[in-house]
Amino acid sequence: MTTDALAVLESAEPGGGSADPGGPATVDWPGVDDPDALRAQLMSWLGQYANAGTRRTYAYALGLPVAWVDPPSPTSTSTPTSTRRPPPAARGPLHDVAWFRWCARRGLDPRRATTRDVTAWLHALDAAGAQRRTRQRMLSTVAAFCGHLAETGVIAANPAAVNRSRLGLSTGARDASPTVRLTAAQVRALLASAARLHHGRDPRAELYSRRAVAFVALLTLGLRISELVGLDRGDLYRTGGDEVLRVRGKGGLHREVYLTAPVREALVAYLAERDRLGGGPLPARRGHAGAPPTPMIATRDGGRCSRVDLAQLLRRIATTAGPELDGVADRVHPHALRHAYVTIALENGAPIQHVQADVGHASIATTQHYDRGLRTRDSSAADIVAAATAAP
Repeated sequence: MTTDALAVLESAEPGGGSADPGGPATVDWPGVDDPDALRAQLMSWLGQYANAGTRRTYAYALGLPVAWVDPPSPTSTSTPTSTRRPPPAARGPLHDVAWFRWCARRGLDPRRATTRDVTAWLHALDAAGAQRRTRQRMLSTVAAFCGHLAETGVIAANPAAVNRSRLGLSTGARDASPTVRLTAAQVRALLASAARLHHGRDPRAELYSRRAVAFVALLTLGLRISELVGLDRGDLYRTGGDEVLRVRGKGGLHREVYLTAPVREALVAYLAERDRLGGGPLPARRGHAGAPPTPMIATRDGGRCSRVDLAQLLRRIATTAGPELDGVADRVHPHALRHAYVTIALENGAPIQHVQADVGHASIATTQHYDRGLRTRDSSAADIVAAATAAP
């Protein structure tokens, strides 16, 4: 395959040409007679997803340029190469075997693909070294796009609706999870390590130690790292006599997460020290106008922490946590604590519906929907997990 053969896919990528990422395709797409129409259909499908991370994941599976799925805001004055925008993701090892690129190599219009074509593509992914879970995700992406085409009448049926069990991709087949399984004792060790984390002679060392404890404590509530970094101080309020966090989860959906005593103490200590040093306000009461939103967990300058920085902080905490974390410290990451919340809760008898509501698992929410009015402290597993991880 020559560079020219996939010029339509490369034109919006860095160094790939001068085509306008927001404008019509001006070069041929192998096997596609109407590339402008195909691109419009792609944008119609991707436009349903508000989360940029989701769009980028789908773009990788399909082999699309980032600029197609993450265009600059119409009101932005930034250029596509502005440092205000995240840089394009590096090409992964499967870049040339992504669905659209695989089709283009064969002069195949993706809208005319058959189940046999999809199966051949999956075998090509396998030969390229794609792990089973990767093939599952990439197939799901193609199936979602083809499902959209079928729903809108562009194609008659979804060619990616293949028999996954025959291909060894059945969702019932279970590999060992790559996420380290933390015990309650290991979670306690992480909290203790965060409290004694060394910050040298920095005059704000006490603040950073309390921030580390608050950070790990919040993770023990089963939060996603993206949810944690998105928390504002105003998201902490009281309802029904209990303190809760208003957490924005996937798809922009909000849920209420009940604070446990250890988490509340960690947050109060951290915020008090932060206010003492910076003169910041106490959390505003819900429903009252106040200053612009401020992050719950903040950087040295009061900005919002990045997921990468917090993941590195957690790894540092894990490496100094002592013998409890021996052999697993280098595998500890924020999702491991979310995983621990679920496993510890279930092991200690929490109803699965309560755990689902706590962590916002959408797949369970479709069958076990909790009305907000029915959510009480008794329908949360937070206290069960807190008791299990408390110091003996």
